Amino acid sequence: MDPQLVLRVLGFFSCLAVILVTRRLCSVFTYKELTSKKRDEFEDILEERRVSSDLRYAMKCYTPVIYKGLSPCKPNAIKSAVLQSEQVQYVIKQLAKEMGESPDIIQEEATEILDEMGHRMQLGAVRFFAFTLSKIFKQLFQRVCVNEEGMQRLQHAIQEHPVVLLPSHRSYVDFLMLSYLLYTYDLALPVIAAGIDFLGMKIVGELLRRAGAFFMRRSFGGNRLYWAVFAEYVKTMLRSGYAPIEFFLEGTRSRTAKTLTPKFGLLSIVMEPFFKSEVFDTYLVPISISYERILEESLYAYELLGVPKPKESTSGLLKARRILSDNFGTIHIYVGQPVSLRTLASGRINRCPYNLVPRHLPQKPSEDIQEFVTDVAYKMELLQIENMVLSPWVLVAAVLLQNLPAMEFELLIEKTLWLKGLTQTFGGFIEWPDNLCAKKAVLSGLTLHSNIAGLVDGHVVLNDKGGEDGAVGEIVFRRALAVLMCATYRNQLLNVFVRPALVAVALQMAPSFRKEEVYSCFSFLRDVFSDEFIFFPGISLKDFEEGCFLLTKCDAIQTSQQQIYPTDKGSGTVSFLSAMFRPFVEGYQLIFRYLSKEMKEAFTEKQFIPAVRNFVFQLLEKGSTQCYEALSSDMQKNALSALVQLGAVKKKKMPNGFTYNVNQEAVSKILDMFDARIPVQKPVAARL
Repeated sequence: MDPQLVLRVLGFFSCLAVILVTRRLCSVFTYKELTSKKRDEFEDILEERRVSSDLRYAMKCYTPVIYKGLSPCKPNAIKSAVLQSEQVQYVIKQLAKEMGESPDIIQEEATEILDEMGHRMQLGAVRFFAFTLSKIFKQLFQRVCVNEEGMQRLQHAIQEHPVVLLPSHRSYVDFLMLSYLLYTYDLALPVIAAGIDFLGMKIVGELLRRAGAFFMRRSFGGNRLYWAVFAEYVKTMLRSGYAPIEFFLEGTRSRTAKTLTPKFGLLSIVMEPFFKSEVFDTYLVPISISYERILEESLYAYELLGVPKPKESTSGLLKARRILSDNFGTIHIYVGQPVSLRTLASGRINRCPYNLVPRHLPQKPSEDIQEFVTDVAYKMELLQIENMVLSPWVLVAAVLLQNLPAMEFELLIEKTLWLKGLTQTFGGFIEWPDNLCAKKAVLSGLTLHSNIAGLVDGHVVLNDKGGEDGAVGEIVFRRALAVLMCATYRNQLLNVFVRPALVAVALQMAPSFRKEEVYSCFSFLRDVFSDEFIFFPGISLKDFEEGCFLLTKCDAIQTSQQQIYPTDKGSGTVSFLSAMFRPFVEGYQLIFRYLSKEMKEAFTEKQFIPAVRNFVFQLLEKGSTQCYEALSSDMQKNALSALVQLGAVKKKKMPNGFTYNVNQEAVSKILDMFDARIPVQKPVAARL
């Protein structure tokens, strides 16, 4: 691909932003709402559990309110309805005709798929989990806090229309905690989309099935029968109002505590009954689950550094019981406002085409529908992000990572307090411990996260277990582990800071303070980091304006009709924000540098990840870089994906996966933009 085409594409998308912003769903709230939104109060649901019988709690009278007073149907009745549905029968007949098989054989295969997939929710298993999880959660967590107003809104929504629960995903605890929460509030337990991997856990897999889990394969591999059965199973449960349906838009747990880009398959399925007028409305409920300390934090760091993920197994679960002696602080669960799919679609989606075709015939969604599903997915994730709770430790981690290898304790306290104020100015949701001074709050965080950092001779240092002992490679690996674990908590703050921070970085990249040139750099960075952070599609200009507004609000910049420039007072803020995002800028530069020079032949992702990791590791050993976060497989995959989207790397589907081909000249051109050696693009004054 012509490198100049990369520049033209970037310019085209920047100009298109102004047009799209008027017709897309708006993910960004008014500037007043950014800093003045009133959030619900939290209640600790473990408080009562600590003073009353867990057995009495598990055996309580459980009579959840259900959708419009319907009697819940049994799991086997749902399976029968799926197998007899016109949709599944149509696919069975089509496949039998194409394959020359008897329909009975295909029907038997469909039955086996349902037996593998389907849940068998039983109250006995639910009560067992209620008792067991009470014991476990009281041992692991100091508090489990939930917004009761959100639970009341959810209770009302469940009675009115089918409900889809969309929680953030940071830990395996997420889906257990949500079911526990709904049982506590006497609400209908959700049926939960779980990965097929859990079926490999003897006993535990079956218990999860009986507590409401239904299992889906990680990839359907073009299996039309599996897709038809799975989709109809989900839609049947939704249409009947049998129970809330729960799944994770991110598809998998985030190993970095940054929200992952959404997957659209399941969301498209649960929206289809509304498109076909089979239900009047569907409520989508974004749920934000925030951990003061994540159970899998060290496991995630090892995974990001290339250590294989342990296979889910019952024996592994039993070995993990040693964590019960550890303290994981507080969990905050914020149940967001139910969002009406009917309201979102009003004036945007024409459902008439669905009425022109028999409902059982498979239909490929139109471009408008696909765009709508994409927009709704991003909107839900941004609502999750908005209500994520930040602990003092998140602020400490952000400050500490900019002052390695050590920082004076008193200076850390001072900077943490300053960052607290800035975060609140930017609309961040901070839960500061009641009546706790800054020093005690920081000490409390260091105590809870003593495996990551500690206080030594009046300085806070990362705990990399051994300091300078051992071989150079071992030292680098230990330091990388500590940095990645600390970055997990800093990353939670990036959601609040990403727009003003990218403006700050753009100010440093741009050849002048002209607004058009700063915006060009901002738009370029936003495109490059589109897989690192969640941006609503097509509103680059609005994101830029939000970033400028927040920086102006804290007196970090001043703007005129033609220029944006840092103030003397705000130079510290601009420097801090730029430094916060420096690991991503430097990490991408290293990865792009590797691709522009080393990868001359076609390669797979499995070949790319260890190769680029080895490249960065050698630079760290030589002291040529201090960017430990470039060792993260998450960053490496996102950087590769960014180049594919920018047209500098070609992705080709093969029978056994994907291969990639690098246009090294185009990658070098993008790298030069990063290094500010060439302008990002020609400024277009008409759009600002």
